[in-house]
Amino acid sequence: MVQSRARKVFGLVVLIFFLVIILLPFYWMVVTSFKPDLSLGAYPPSLFPHHFTLQHYHDAFVNDNFGIYIRNSVVVACTTTVIVLAFASMAGFAIARLPIRGKVTMLISLLIISMFPAISVVSPLYMLLRQVGWLNSYQALIIPYTAFNLPFAIWIMRNYFLQIPKALYEAAKIDGASVFQTYARIFVPLTTPGMFTAAVFTFVAAWTEFFMALTFNSSDSMRTIPVGIALFSGQFSVPYGTIFAGSVVAILPIVILTIVFRKWIVSGLTQGAVKG
Repeated sequence: MVQSRARKVFGLVVLIFFLVIILLPFYWMVVTSFKPDLSLGAYPPSLFPHHFTLQHYHDAFVNDNFGIYIRNSVVVACTTTVIVLAFASMAGFAIARLPIRGKVTMLISLLIISMFPAISVVSPLYMLLRQVGWLNSYQALIIPYTAFNLPFAIWIMRNYFLQIPKALYEAAKIDGASVFQTYARIFVPLTTPGMFTAAVFTFVAAWTEFFMALTFNSSDSMRTIPVGIALFSGQFSVPYGTIFAGSVVAILPIVILTIVFRKWIVSGLTQGAVKG
């Protein structure tokens, strides 16, 4: 009994320790975004500042066009998510339930594609986008983001479709439903958690991607949030307060999505551990 309590206390202490380590940088980022410039270089640094200001947020949106970066990120991330979900759900259904040859080869190929680092294809993609005149455009990011996020989303949807009893597919087939009707009217409503899981992962990946956004869209009017924050500039110093203010705004959608869909995210990561 005593040993059991000691283990629980020890586990709780370890959990709190790691939570502090993980959350401290985020806390520091939020607090710093509200500190006046004179307090940023104070030593020793204060974890509980006495004076707060919104000047850094004003500078980000007024002086650095941060609103434009948010608009671009929203358009790119949302469009990419919708396209990925449409293709991933259909592909996942086909691999899970239709009698297609070479399913194992397809899955292995998807896994290999998802392991490719972005830097290995940036140069040929840049040449291709320049050739077709798509640099500094939304499609310059949407199409590569879709290609890179689609394999993982297909894996998630395929595992969810495998959880649905095969008898439902056979019953729909006997009742005269076409393959697309079976997919759209029966399987899609039953895999809503999987759709949300794939959507969250795709949105976060597109929202936070930096390297391709920096390479393909060099115009200030087409920059996304990660690139815009990285290129915040001060006249004589690095504007740490403005950078942290932009980072706080950028991370809010991710935090909200994670909190709201946390159960489905965990479920999406563990679906394939039981079956498939």
